[in-house]
Amino acid sequence: MSDEQAVPTTNNFLKTIIDDDLKSGKHDKIVTRFPPEPNGYLHIGHAKSICINFGLARDFGGRCHLRFDDTNPAKEEQEYIDSIKESVRWLGFDWGEHLYYASDNFEQLYQWALHLIKQERAYVEDLSAEEIRAYRGTLTEPGKESPYRNRSITENLNLFASMRAGEFPDGTRVLRAKIDMASPNMNLRDPVLYRILHAPHPHVGDAWKIYPMYDFAHGQTDAIEGITHSICTLEFESHRPLYEWFLDNLPVPSRPRQYEFARLNLTYTVMSKRKLHELVQLGIVDGWDDPRMPTIVGIKRRGYTPAAVRSFCESIGVGRSDSWIDISILEECVRADLNETAPRAMAVLKPLKFIIDNYPPDLVEEFQAANHPQKPEMGTRTIFFSREIWIDSDDFMEEPVKGFFRLTVGGEVKLRFGYIVKCTGVVKDVAGNISELHGEYDPASREGIHTADGRKVKGVIHWVSSAHAVTAEVRLFDRLFNDPNPDRGGSDYKQFLNPHSVETLQSCRLEATLSSADIETRYQFERQGYFRQDPKDSLPGKLIFNRIVTLRDVWAKK
Repeated sequence: MSDEQAVPTTNNFLKTIIDDDLKSGKHDKIVTRFPPEPNGYLHIGHAKSICINFGLARDFGGRCHLRFDDTNPAKEEQEYIDSIKESVRWLGFDWGEHLYYASDNFEQLYQWALHLIKQERAYVEDLSAEEIRAYRGTLTEPGKESPYRNRSITENLNLFASMRAGEFPDGTRVLRAKIDMASPNMNLRDPVLYRILHAPHPHVGDAWKIYPMYDFAHGQTDAIEGITHSICTLEFESHRPLYEWFLDNLPVPSRPRQYEFARLNLTYTVMSKRKLHELVQLGIVDGWDDPRMPTIVGIKRRGYTPAAVRSFCESIGVGRSDSWIDISILEECVRADLNETAPRAMAVLKPLKFIIDNYPPDLVEEFQAANHPQKPEMGTRTIFFSREIWIDSDDFMEEPVKGFFRLTVGGEVKLRFGYIVKCTGVVKDVAGNISELHGEYDPASREGIHTADGRKVKGVIHWVSSAHAVTAEVRLFDRLFNDPNPDRGGSDYKQFLNPHSVETLQSCRLEATLSSADIETRYQFERQGYFRQDPKDSLPGKLIFNRIVTLRDVWAKK
């Protein structure tokens, strides 16, 4: 079983529709597609669509195309095309030989536009964009017809040919469908089919001076590819009558059917491409792949796994009603996956030196520790123990509060995989800050949590040997926004930015095995969370780890 088949799919309304279509003989094989516009980086909402389209094709033995709906070269770049391909592959899906571009069909789309003109169902418009909007009317008032609506077929053909030849400046003319200016559906009030745009295209170069609008290209491209089930999000529901009008009025080779599902709304984030682009442009985040971003390149860099994202997309289901999904569900899917797969390690993020005075100065012991407590097949690793160790400063309190079971002056704790130690003294600097601790160990306590005289020690803390530790920078990422709905209408989403969305810790001390950590391996730092090396900023001799997710949902307490 391949990695992409590892997540079982549950029933949903789309699967019921497809199952009925196959049983009735309407289709003998299903063909879906994931059709991104290459004008930005994909985000977690697109991951849901990818999983739906490729998952349905997989479950019903069909195929899923990857198609770029590249109809607006002013906003599209090869960088986005390459990133989209990489993101789909990273999620575990493969389109095989079925990679397509809407721009490959520009000549056919142009011929179909001529067909509409010849059938008196399209005309060249001279009104400006502002005038077109004014003529279109409102939701409660019908629009009015353009004075250019009844041009002759010959005039429209000549003008449209001149548009294609690049004889007119941008914005001076468009081609519109002739449908119904009084339709209650605004999309049917003579929508624009083509606009003039003197811009190079990332896939077809400078061949065209006019480009089809998305609504005109989308359905016909589905028909050319033989798509059986055109699956999109609910905001396109009102576009479906236009989608079908084109299919009804053009000699297309097949008849796709559009179905809509609810888009993913995720708390504590924004998923508008415009707003994500703004976060990048304003320098609020460190690029599209900032680990706090909901982009696929961002969550990949942070350390989320494809399996966890697929599991999340499956767990939230496919419905027809818009709803909000709490980001904690995504985080829990990540924890569940990493708990099974991540080897364990010890890391001291806020190091405090602890000197064990009664331990031999030149002695170094080697302890064997399981890489995973429930998976012996993952093997063991060697941990070094010496007289000077690092513990986390959060594990010591000079004046402990009630319920604090870690290290205090005169108190005892068990060192994970090691001995029971007791703190006997504190050293402070001139400013009164604790600079190091001193203590003693119980030589008889290595194998258990009891001292030589039989007393049980409650607290267990992690540590690393000072002489063997490796130094690293650790970035503690949190949610980018501190409000569950930063994108609420009428508000500036930036006011809800979380000022503590990242905390960078320098000079952290990690166990020696992490000096050769593989860049793709995710680790559970015991008692700290799940971490992976930053694949962009880590360099030989410069370890940088990102916190992927905490061990439990700390926001529930907040």
